Amino acid sequence: MTGDHQTLALLLFSTFVAVTLAITTWVSRKRQGSAEEFYAGGRLFSPMENGFAIAGDYMSAASFLGISGLIALYGYDGMLYSVGFLVAWLVVLFLVAELVRNCGRFTLADVVAARMRERPVRIAAGTSSVTVSVMYLVAQMVGAGSLVALLLGGTTEAARTWTVIGVGALMVIYVSLGGMRATTWIQIVKAVLLLGGTVTLTALVLVRFHGDFDRLLRTAAERSGHGEAFLAPGLAYGGDWTSRFDFISLGLALVLGTAGLPHILSRFYTVPTARAARRSVVWSIGLIGGFYLMTIVLGFGAAALVGSGAVRASNAAGNTAVPLLALDLGGGAGSTGGTVLFAVVAAVAFATILAVVAGITLASSASVAHDLYASLRRRDAKPRSEVAVARIAAVGIGAVAIALGLLARDLNVAFLVGLAFAVAASANLPVLLYSLFWRDFTTRGAVWAVYGGLVPSVVLVLLSPVVSGSPQALFPSVDFQYFPLQNPGLVSIPLGFVAGWLGTVTSREVPDEAKHAEAEVRSLTGAGAV
Repeated sequence: MTGDHQTLALLLFSTFVAVTLAITTWVSRKRQGSAEEFYAGGRLFSPMENGFAIAGDYMSAASFLGISGLIALYGYDGMLYSVGFLVAWLVVLFLVAELVRNCGRFTLADVVAARMRERPVRIAAGTSSVTVSVMYLVAQMVGAGSLVALLLGGTTEAARTWTVIGVGALMVIYVSLGGMRATTWIQIVKAVLLLGGTVTLTALVLVRFHGDFDRLLRTAAERSGHGEAFLAPGLAYGGDWTSRFDFISLGLALVLGTAGLPHILSRFYTVPTARAARRSVVWSIGLIGGFYLMTIVLGFGAAALVGSGAVRASNAAGNTAVPLLALDLGGGAGSTGGTVLFAVVAAVAFATILAVVAGITLASSASVAHDLYASLRRRDAKPRSEVAVARIAAVGIGAVAIALGLLARDLNVAFLVGLAFAVAASANLPVLLYSLFWRDFTTRGAVWAVYGGLVPSVVLVLLSPVVSGSPQALFPSVDFQYFPLQNPGLVSIPLGFVAGWLGTVTSREVPDEAKHAEAEVRSLTGAGAV
């Protein structure tokens, strides 16, 4: 890339970072001492504001960079991510949004602990939430590294390393100083920027093909190197029965995983009522739905205008397809239009990463402080403020995410998010649904549901082709691959539900009818909700 690209994009990066740090500084001057203020922003956001923030939280680097890249490389099969991420919101709207807002205070564990013995349930749910959050954070770190490597010409690994470290440091600052209020405003600003950039690129792609979507698809198929197979199922997931099962596994993880993501669930607590939570989701569905439809145009546009081969040459996982498309749409390398459009898209993608990592870090640090610390500290120990513990936890979680992000830097970001969704659907969704809808659910059932989904999903990922046994694996030089699927959802999600059922039917604990009745009335009516 030319020096103009680097200068302009870095200037835009710096502008966004300066604006977000100013927001964080402004918010940090307000009272942040209470847990409600730090975790939920005082529950003062309107449905529209929260809807934009949810969209900003959900439309991650995986969506903007990874999905378009997968479509550019694999065509029809890459669209599974766009469809899966969007359909998942219907599950959230109909099953959990309003009920979670009524039953909880700050975290997933609040919903479950309302009917159970608190300590074991909070430890299990807190452990699961932190695990999912760290896996999601890794994907954002990988996206940041890929983006800046492209910007700087991909000349040094040091550039990617320092980018990942810089993003990690910024997310710790956002969360530690600003809490939920600063994080929400950063996400709102980012959602507006991302939607604006995506609309612009989509319009330019369609103008280039005179609004003829059929011509766009045919050109993409020609330049993909796969011909008509590019527009048919099976390029990525249809080679054999293993890849077909992988397709089903990924679909299950994407559709069911959103309802178990800690940073999405925590957003329902930032509005004053359950009705506002439901309206937030309606706002977010409109924004997110439009965005994912546009990623399809961007993915096929990258294949048609840049070429699948050029995308793969720039980044084997396809993470740089959209910036390369922007460069072409603006007039190509060296042109003023190409320089400006590339820099704007790169800055928007960087803003996307910063906003999402802030939300995830806040949710995971809340789980550490509100669930794990509160449950594990010794009774005779001097209690620390939950907010202080959450700020310390943000630093530790940031360090872990940085280390893992450097390790996984060559994997597709959408693919990495698919793994996080599988763990969320396996460990968090069963215990959440059982707690809300099963009268006889017990503490043992809750603990078994979490660990029965969490442990198998993580173990199966470690034993899968993602980690070893293939040239694209994290450790290509070793082979301890015993599980053939890349995504564990097909096996681990049913195991989570079965473990929760088995733990309940083998438990001697008598379900508390009064607590269940209270939780049911509260979840359905909002009576007594915080």
